[in-house]
Amino acid sequence: MEKVNATGRRKAAVARVYITEGKGNITINKKPLEQYFTIPTLQYVVKQPLETLNVLGQYDITANIDGGGFTGQAEALRLGIARALVKINEEDKAALRAAGFMTRDPREVERKKPGQPKARRRFQFSKR
Repeated sequence: MEKVNATGRRKAAVARVYITEGKGNITINKKPLEQYFTIPTLQYVVKQPLETLNVLGQYDITANIDGGGFTGQAEALRLGIARALVKINEEDKAALRAAGFMTRDPREVERKKPGQPKARRRFQFSKR
């Protein structure tokens, strides 16, 4: 099997994922998964597509992540891994879609409007 690549995005985060056959090593920006995502829930989010298909120790994953915060980066990586696994085996797409890993979350930050402190928050109205 050659190297398979895919892209995942979430908010401002972009993850470029490369999958090869291996022992289950996950490397993100040249760091191991446990060192890059120190919070256990984010490590779980990254491994979700692999655990759904029961292929946790079969593939080595290398990822380059840029932009966004750590939660957005973890979810972008999850989408990239799911897309790469579908490129490897097309029959896995139904299981990953049923788990919700094949859909890109379209929510983005709303821009700040002029004359307001935030996007929707307004300054307090004073009648007098």
